[in-house]
Amino acid sequence: MIGRLVYLKDVVTLHLDAEKCVGCGFCTVVCPHGVFVRENGKTRLADRDACMECGACARNCPSNAISVQSGVGCAQAVLNTMMGRSGDGCCSLDSGCC
Repeated sequence: MIGRLVYLKDVVTLHLDAEKCVGCGFCTVVCPHGVFVRENGKTRLADRDACMECGACARNCPSNAISVQSGVGCAQAVLNTMMGRSGDGCCSLDSGCC
């Protein structure tokens, strides 16, 4: 059984500008890791460090309230591992299977 991915604290490039947020909730729908939650008509970051920097949230934000450098950091490390490439990564499996 594969465990939950654990990322390094405070390394993600994700930024949410609360002033620009219109509360549409698209980010909560497209985020595969539940980084965002919608409360009181606005979105907030629930677990910023869970972001894998895929960029789905930023690409789907109609008010450009979200920015993230997709293809860097943890997302790139996961993809490199899946493709058999070596390199630095910031992810580990807490299941102890690897």
